[in-house]
Amino acid sequence: MQVVSMTEARNNFKAVFDSVYLDNEEVIIHRKGRENVVVIPFAEYNSIKETNYLLSNKNNARHLIESIEQLHQGKYQERELVECD
Repeated sequence: MQVVSMTEARNNFKAVFDSVYLDNEEVIIHRKGRENVVVIPFAEYNSIKETNYLLSNKNNARHLIESIEQLHQGKYQERELVECD
């Protein structure tokens, strides 16, 4: 994870964004006297939003947690994916 100052980010805007995109890594922009911000790849943002959505419903969150526990206990079946036209 890279940390840059606000001035450095402003002076190297394209390079900072290219770094986030190409390296698929977050960049923290340090803002003196203010709260820092984080620039993340769009795919990571979408993943975070989807996770938040899935966990926002108590029943869905409980089901997901139970499924993960079953996976760790070896209680799962592998299945072949079938593609539909």
